[in-house]
Amino acid sequence: MTTQQKRSLRRSRSNRMIAGVCGGLAEFFGISAFWFRLGFIIAFIPGGVPGILVYLLMWIMIPKE
Repeated sequence: MTTQQKRSLRRSRSNRMIAGVCGGLAEFFGISAFWFRLGFIIAFIPGGVPGILVYLLMWIMIPKE
């Protein structure tokens, strides 16, 4: 990627388990999708609402590739 190219946040079509949110975040930040998936799983643990709400909002707001 050159300095003139701009990265855009998109849901991944190739690196996805449910909606591609974690895969898209991983491609945008340049790290493994495992870490985002782990973060969402940890956020699901305390009652589920914080993690589910954030994931659903990102699913709606982040466009597809």
